[in-house]
Amino acid sequence: MVKEELIKRSPLRVLEQAIHGGLGKGQIGVLASPKGVGKTACLVHIATDKLLQGRPVIHVSYSSRVDYIINWYEDIFTELAKKRRLESAVDVHDEIVKNRVIMNFKQEGARTEQILRSVEALVSFGKFAADAVIVDGYDFTRTAGEDLAKFKAFAQKLGLEVWFSASLKENGAPIYEESGMPHLLRSVVDDIDVLITLHAQGDHVELRVVKDRDFPPPGLLKLKLDPKTLLIM
Repeated sequence: MVKEELIKRSPLRVLEQAIHGGLGKGQIGVLASPKGVGKTACLVHIATDKLLQGRPVIHVSYSSRVDYIINWYEDIFTELAKKRRLESAVDVHDEIVKNRVIMNFKQEGARTEQILRSVEALVSFGKFAADAVIVDGYDFTRTAGEDLAKFKAFAQKLGLEVWFSASLKENGAPIYEESGMPHLLRSVVDDIDVLITLHAQGDHVELRVVKDRDFPPPGLLKLKLDPKTLLIM
């Protein structure tokens, strides 16, 4: 399959249709679930889809290790290329790596303003015309509400779409409201444009849209995450 056909037939086109054309510039999207359900796989699949379209991506990781993020990208691309029998896979791989930058920070050691200045310097002065920012490992239990508002203002200023992952702590209490809204994100939901929750269901993971801006959320999507291939199907 040629790259253009792979992009056209990607299941992420279904996601974009479900949330009215995709996330969009200046907006914040969040993928939320307990740890280990598949948030990082979804984020990297979203990022890889953009890279295949020639849309540069900055990946901001709050993890202590960057190598595992690189491995996620390698694994997702390998599975996509194999499953779709991508032509000239090596050339496509080399092309998309040039459009990806991974930045690593410690949440307890860097203020949000510092991180955003670093990203802006890369975009504005480093001439890396990013289309999207992926943020993984961000601990929503340790943040004040104004931090997400700063990310939102930054996204609007530079015309970026920003995707976060949010780990929901399982401590015996319900982690979701009856509406499906995670309790953890209730205080910052006004700054979230699209919120998707992930739910493990045996051999697959369901994706549910809990918030879609001011539109009625569509709920359960006609998509699933395959834990074996790590791909959204």
